[in-house]
Amino acid sequence: MYAILDIESTGGKYNEESITEIAIYKFDGKKIIDQFSSLVNPEKNIQPFVQKLTGINDNMVKTAPKFFEIAKRIIEITNNCVLVAHNADFDYRILKTEFKRLGFNFNSKIICTVILSKKLIPNLKSYKLGNLSKSLGIPIHNRHRAQGDAMATLKIFELLLNKDSKKNIDSFIIENNKTKKNKFLSIINKLPNEVGVYYIFNNKNEIIYIGKSIDIKKRVTQHLTGILKKEIKIQKNIKQIKYDLTGNELIALLKEENEIQNKKPKYNRYLFHELLKFGVRVSKNEKYNKLIFEKIDKRKKYLELFKNKKSAIKRLDYWINKYKLCQKYTFLNNGSQTTCFNYKIEKCNGACVEKEKPSDYNSRLKSLSEFHEYDYKDFLIIDKGYNSKIKSFVFIRNNKFNGYGYFELNHQIKDYELLEKRMIKMHETKTIKRIINSYVRRNKFKKIIEFKLK
Repeated sequence: MYAILDIESTGGKYNEESITEIAIYKFDGKKIIDQFSSLVNPEKNIQPFVQKLTGINDNMVKTAPKFFEIAKRIIEITNNCVLVAHNADFDYRILKTEFKRLGFNFNSKIICTVILSKKLIPNLKSYKLGNLSKSLGIPIHNRHRAQGDAMATLKIFELLLNKDSKKNIDSFIIENNKTKKNKFLSIINKLPNEVGVYYIFNNKNEIIYIGKSIDIKKRVTQHLTGILKKEIKIQKNIKQIKYDLTGNELIALLKEENEIQNKKPKYNRYLFHELLKFGVRVSKNEKYNKLIFEKIDKRKKYLELFKNKKSAIKRLDYWINKYKLCQKYTFLNNGSQTTCFNYKIEKCNGACVEKEKPSDYNSRLKSLSEFHEYDYKDFLIIDKGYNSKIKSFVFIRNNKFNGYGYFELNHQIKDYELLEKRMIKMHETKTIKRIINSYVRRNKFKKIIEFKLK
C-alpha cells in the first residue's frame, strides 16, 4: 500500500519550515482508496517568494487547522503504507519535523519518484515535477499546490509501476536504519556551523566527495539525510569527514574547485565547469570585429563560458555598457538591423553606420578580450578569515589569479615578498576566473586593494 504525499511549506531556514498545505492519496497500485488534504496554519509567516510560487498567503491559512489538529488523520492514512513523493527527501523531512515538535517520532518507508523515474525512464532533460509530467503527457492542475502536485505524482508513480517489468520496485524503498542514524549523528556532531571545505572519506581512507558550504554541518546533514542517488551512495560508503575552515565563501569555492580537479573524487561527478557548454569569442573576419556566441569548440579561445544564452546575454549587456560596444556587432544582432538601438539613444559611437573608425572600435574590443575578467590588473580581494583576528586575501597579479592566504596585520599585505610567503599558490582555470568574477560582481567581499607591482 502506498501513500502519495505532497507538502507545501513556509520556506525559511533548514528544519525551521512549517507545513502550509498537505495532500495524501492512499493508493493500492490500481486505485485511490482514501484521501486527505488541507491547508495548515503554520503559526508563522510564509516567505514572500513561497507566497508568490504557491499562491498560499498568510490570510489563507489564518483560520486553517494547526498541525496538531490533523496529525492523527495523517497517521491513520499513512499507517502501514510506503510514502511516495517527488523529491521525497523534502516532504518526508518536513513531516518528521512537524511530528517531532509534537514529541512524536514519525517513521516510514519512502520512495522518491525522482530516483525511480531516472532509473525507469532514463535520459530525460529534466526530472522536475512539471517538466516530467509534461514529457509523459500528464496534466497538472493547480501546480505548486499540494493536491495538484500529489495527483501528478500519483499518475507518474502509476505509470512507473506499470513500466517496472522486473517488479523490483521494492529495491527503491528507503528504510529507516537506527544504527546508521546513530553513526551519522556522531559524524555530524563533530562538524562546525562555519564556512569551509569538507572531505568525505570511505573505509579505505579514500576521499569520495569534496564539497563547500557556508555552513558545513548543515550541508553534511543534508547529505546524510537525503534520498537522492548520490546521497545514498555517500551514506553507504562514508567513514569520516575532515574539513578546512576558510572564513569566507570565495576561498571555499576556489579551494573546492582546485581540490576536486586535483583529487577527482568518485562522487563529484557534476563539476561546475561541465555545465558550461557555451562560449563567447571574438571573430576578426570582418572590418568591425564581432562577438560570437556558440557551443564550445576546444580548438578556439573564448572570453568567457556560459550555461546558456540567457546568462551570456546578461553578461553581454555589461560589456556593451562598459566598453561602448555596438549591438550590431554582437550576437544580439538578428541580421536585419542596419543600426543598433544604442546608436538611436546616442550610447553607440556609430560603428553600425560606419561613423566610427574600425581601428577605434576594435581597440575597445581588444581591451575587453585582454582585461574583461577583472576590473583591475593587480589587486587583492580582502575578506574575513577563519577567526576574528585573521583576514584573508585572494591575489590577482597581471590579471591572473595567483592564490590565496591569510594575514593578521595590515602591513603584512603591503610587502610583496611577505605576501608570497603567506600565499597558498593555485593555478588559474577558466572556472576559477568565473568564480572570482561572479563573486566580485556580487560585492560579497569586504574590500579590494589595487596596487602596482614593480
